[in-house]
Amino acid sequence: MTHIHSDDVLRELVAGTIGSAQLREVQRRKDGGRFARVRALEQERVPWPDRIIVPLQEHLYVVEADPVPVVKCRCGVELGDYRCNWKEQALVYERDAQDGEVFVGPRGAPSEWVVLREFYCPGCAAQLDVEVVPIGYPFVHNFVPDLGTLAELEAAE
Repeated sequence: MTHIHSDDVLRELVAGTIGSAQLREVQRRKDGGRFARVRALEQERVPWPDRIIVPLQEHLYVVEADPVPVVKCRCGVELGDYRCNWKEQALVYERDAQDGEVFVGPRGAPSEWVVLREFYCPGCAAQLDVEVVPIGYPFVHNFVPDLGTLAELEAAE
């Protein structure tokens, strides 16, 4: 199969070092099999052998594990069952929203009504996520990937 974009271009995309013009080109012109290629490039970047099922975000992956897949940080720390909120296993720094820069917008709450939460990996201290929520609000569970549908889509490629 001929690919529109080289592995080197996709490596830059994954590493976040791609230029803006090249990024626009990659976004506009998609080719079949890109997900599998990007996942393979992500697999090259991690120091552990567990198979990545799906990258969640910059430092987090859902990886194969027994009995169920788990969320794993790039450093190798496991943050639990992929169906559960990984934030429950992270280090949390909760601070006054006035300490940071928070976009309020026309429908936003005043900064004294909200808290700024930063989530860090307990192994490598990489910042994993940031959320601005009402004071006392539970951790936001971003999403649970549908691994069954993902497997079906990959089989169809």
